[in-house]
Amino acid sequence: MPTHRHVRREADGVKKRIALALAAVMLCAAAACGGNGAPPSGEEKAGEAQPVTLTVVTSYGGDDGNRANFEKAVAAYEASTGNVVIDNSATSNEGWKTKVLTDFETGSEPDVLFFFTNADADPLTNAGRVVSIEEIRQQYPDYAGNMKPTMLAEAPDGKHYAVPAAGYWENLFVNKRVLEACGVAMPGPDYTWEQFLADCLTIKSHGYTPIACSLSEVPHYWFEFCVMNNGTLAGHLDVPRLDGNGALIMDGTAEKWIAALEDIRYLYEQGFFPANTLAASDAETVNLFGDGRAAFLIDGSWQVGYFAEHHGDNLADYAVAYVPAKGQRKATEAIGGISMGYFITRRAWRDEAKRDAAVEFVSQLTSDEVLSTFVKTEVTALVDGASPEGLNILEQSAADVNAHLTGVTGAVQDSITPEAKSELFAGIQKVVTGRMTAEEAVRAAISRNQQ
Repeated sequence: MPTHRHVRREADGVKKRIALALAAVMLCAAAACGGNGAPPSGEEKAGEAQPVTLTVVTSYGGDDGNRANFEKAVAAYEASTGNVVIDNSATSNEGWKTKVLTDFETGSEPDVLFFFTNADADPLTNAGRVVSIEEIRQQYPDYAGNMKPTMLAEAPDGKHYAVPAAGYWENLFVNKRVLEACGVAMPGPDYTWEQFLADCLTIKSHGYTPIACSLSEVPHYWFEFCVMNNGTLAGHLDVPRLDGNGALIMDGTAEKWIAALEDIRYLYEQGFFPANTLAASDAETVNLFGDGRAAFLIDGSWQVGYFAEHHGDNLADYAVAYVPAKGQRKATEAIGGISMGYFITRRAWRDEAKRDAAVEFVSQLTSDEVLSTFVKTEVTALVDGASPEGLNILEQSAADVNAHLTGVTGAVQDSITPEAKSELFAGIQKVVTGRMTAEEAVRAAISRNQQ
């Protein structure tokens, strides 16, 4: 039976464990070469903790900008513990979220899950399929002790389940080479919706795609900012409601959601999205931007690493700017926060050997040292903050923009159920093609949110 290890908070803890593990390997090798080559006795074998195999699922799929950092962290964990990690990570999208939840329903859940900490996780917490930090701390008092308590996501039961990892921001990526070819100025902190529409017309007239976006896979980035453009930062997380008869209550919240969908429809009708936006994948439209065929891309902080890895030769062509604003919103107001973290599943917790291994895995992956390799410009929950080194030109651009932000709020899509979210984003495609009105799409989505 493995001995329970309390989680250590020292910044050099991971390095020490790796060094000790490597030293042990070297000593064993030296002993084998020293002469007798005798296998360990039965008593020695019985006293050794046997390696544990952990199944881990994250969103650090092959196209994620932090994939390499994740692989290095996993390798360090394996080296320092002797345990083996089966990595079933994939790209984060609605299909991935559905598969994760389905795996829990069918009893195929992993031992450790890196997942969203918002309403997407409610089916897991409500069903008791993941273990709360409070319960874990009964045996491991220092678990997640390097995190700010106020930044631990609270579940509906008032408990905290996920150890937060690197945060995120969402803003406007710009291909400077495309703008220069079209004679369009770089968007500044006072960039308006009217200027943006005029710029899109100019860009389209020069044969480029103004906006790289897949409305079939990732319409939510534009949805978030269009909602904010028709409301306020303070009220961004408000969600529409239905009355007792199932009709949409036409208050300011419902009106701004409807206006947001109509703004997206206008962009579509003007031909500002890719011609295949209703069928293209997110990867295809991101590469449309990366290859210099599209000017604008609303996306998240994770794409900074992706561009550095996959379009490194063109990195100087890209910059982070400001999403165009209208109404009361300022262009310097953006989406951001910490929406994902590491969960330990009940299945792993019941297995004493896996329990120890899972706690150690999460502790290493969320240590100050390891998270500093993931964090460049993102929000972090670390008490002592992250210490990123050597920002590249795109990371520096993001850091400069973030330094001028006057307000940040979370994503309102995180306030509705997965079913409502799926209904809403499927409805956007129907709205832009005239098969459904914006009001009908909002009502349909909210009806799924209140079931």
